[in-house]
Amino acid sequence: MKIRPGQREREVERRNVLLYNIYRLVVLTSLLVSAFIIQLSSPDAQPNLPFYYLVIGAYAFSAAFFALYVWGRRLAAQAYIQVVFDLLLITAFVYISGGLASSMYFLYLFPIIAAGLVISGRAGFLAAALSAVLFGVLADGIHFGFIHVFRPEQAVKTPLGAMLVTIFVAWGVFFVIAALMSKLTESLRRTREALRAAERELLVRERLSEAGRVSASLAHEIRNPLAAISGSVQVLKKELALSDEQRELMAIVLKESERVSQSLEQFLDFALPSKQVFSPINLRDILDETIKILQGGGELDGKIVLEGSFRTTDVPYVGNAGQFKQVFWNLLKNAVKAMPDGGRLRLDFPEPRKKDVRIVVADTGHGLSDVDRENLFQPFYSGFGTGRGLGLSIVRKIIDDYDGRIEVRSELDKGTEVLITLPVRKAAGA
Repeated sequence: MKIRPGQREREVERRNVLLYNIYRLVVLTSLLVSAFIIQLSSPDAQPNLPFYYLVIGAYAFSAAFFALYVWGRRLAAQAYIQVVFDLLLITAFVYISGGLASSMYFLYLFPIIAAGLVISGRAGFLAAALSAVLFGVLADGIHFGFIHVFRPEQAVKTPLGAMLVTIFVAWGVFFVIAALMSKLTESLRRTREALRAAERELLVRERLSEAGRVSASLAHEIRNPLAAISGSVQVLKKELALSDEQRELMAIVLKESERVSQSLEQFLDFALPSKQVFSPINLRDILDETIKILQGGGELDGKIVLEGSFRTTDVPYVGNAGQFKQVFWNLLKNAVKAMPDGGRLRLDFPEPRKKDVRIVVADTGHGLSDVDRENLFQPFYSGFGTGRGLGLSIVRKIIDDYDGRIEVRSELDKGTEVLITLPVRKAAGA
């Protein structure tokens, strides 16, 4: 079953919110166990009941958040609410454990990290800012007296300089962690996109391989009987006295047999790669020859204006002339189909670089829809409603065989540009 990108993002978001809830429970349980250990190690000390009340209340809110998670709606909003709640809870923990003298303000890092990972890098910075505000207000309030200390023994006057140093160090740590989490989440996002692109690439290659297997089977089953039929019809056409209508019917049979034979040849390009002979060629000459064939067939008529540097730039290369004729043929045919009412066809060979050769084929046709772009190189998919849908698949396969890249930029009603990049080949290595 194919997973849509939006569905995949929702699954990642749902998993992250679940992990956030689980990690909160782990932290709360760690705090509770630590409090029990401290209580057992100091039997004479009075139990810190407000601390236990906060922990129990946090457990109750965690249960409510789990219920919201199971409900499965507005997960991003839930995550924001949980981050704000956790920051307020941590501020309460810091307050009852000594205020500025408390070592529990390190807990602010947990919601900052969670916001950056679960929501976004921007949310991590917002959590850091809110942490800085809450901790700063608490520290200043206790120091200047407009917030009373939780216990009398905590009323120790801290020098102003020491208080400011503690606040600024805490703020620095908050924002550094937020920046690191933003960088990490951006890296994770790019990695996910790269994995999705690799997955699509693998799917295309698997379908090409599947098309090859089907092609081989079809060719063996059809090719020989088709040749026998075509040969028999040609003999009968020569030896029998036929009426004009009968000759026309036989001509149709021969023409359709030739069309099926051409389809089989394209199928075989996937299944049984022939022994290729690589030699020095000139891509400009091959493109020029392909253009002349299309013009002779009436497909490149006066309605389509040719532009670009394809006639003035020599492009020496080492490869197979037949393969590149196929590449140019399919690209030009597609560009012509995209401009049924005419347009401009740009054929460029950008300035060759030391390591690669580039080819540009750009039209001003109707462009590609999102569906067409996604399935562009899939075998048997045609965006024109007619055709066998193998042209660009063959182009892709040939370019892959040369370790090249093919990039497509397209905009609806504005046109499509195909950029092919081929690594420079050496005659001896070929």
